[in-house]
Amino acid sequence: MKIASAGNEPMLTPPLPIREGVSPSYVWLPAGPWGTMLTFLEERFPDVDAVTWITRMSKGEVVDANGIRLNPNSPYRRGACVFYYRELEGEFPIPFAEHILYQDDHILVSDKPHFLPVIPSGRFLHETLLVRLKKRTGLEHLTPIHRIDRETAGIVIFSHNASTRGAYQVLFQKREVSKVYEALASTLRGGNFPFTYRSCMVNGKPFFRMEEIAGAPNSETAINVIKSWNDISLYQLRPLTGKKHQLRVHLAALGIPIINDTFYPVVHPCKANDVSLPLQLLARSISFRDPVTGANHYFESQRELVMNQS
Repeated sequence: MKIASAGNEPMLTPPLPIREGVSPSYVWLPAGPWGTMLTFLEERFPDVDAVTWITRMSKGEVVDANGIRLNPNSPYRRGACVFYYRELEGEFPIPFAEHILYQDDHILVSDKPHFLPVIPSGRFLHETLLVRLKKRTGLEHLTPIHRIDRETAGIVIFSHNASTRGAYQVLFQKREVSKVYEALASTLRGGNFPFTYRSCMVNGKPFFRMEEIAGAPNSETAINVIKSWNDISLYQLRPLTGKKHQLRVHLAALGIPIINDTFYPVVHPCKANDVSLPLQLLARSISFRDPVTGANHYFESQRELVMNQS
């Protein structure tokens, strides 16, 4: 793993090793009034107390870019990069397993369960797809090429070869990948399927939501029905653009929000560690021509959606 520099300096290699599948975190030191590293860290990370930082420093878990151990009285140096291990107390175990569907010299394909985040963030660290797979495979350079929401299950592709990673990233950036999703939602009465839904999507409120506004469309989804059971239907969704929460917003706008969606059309109270009602959205398949080997790939999730309603 390489860390981008703050200026024109060379890329940095983390001086701390991966520990239990978790790469070290880092922070570039901005201009400011802090005299010592401890005073900066206390202010920058208010949820971590001084005693915790002092303990980490005593164990050599807070270092500069050269791997030199820092102590509470180490002088603050603007422009420096500090590495440390992020820790969480009492992380909730996600009681669902990921599956590895494919692996070669360049990529790894996983079938992610509902509720498992792809990468560490917020209250999730070890209970993430990336960290679980690093522990399981020992692949230190594993990096997701794309992501799906924590609430969504299905196919996620990782690169584990730094020399070819860019080719796969370009593939996704240019949208030379065919993605198919499935969703359970109320039956759309009078719908003339298949059809394409388009809208203008922008960041909404609260900050984690998206919303539609009047304007030139910047999001597009092809929608079809696979099967209907009176009031509930299984839909096939092909996102032709890649806006955040696009499929969830589009179905909600049509009056058929995805079953168990707690964000759209309205925000429901946070369910915290309740994993009883998964969002009925599945990244069913991804297909593409491999930019390195030339092989035609098709990867399909082995999971199925279920008709349990909130």
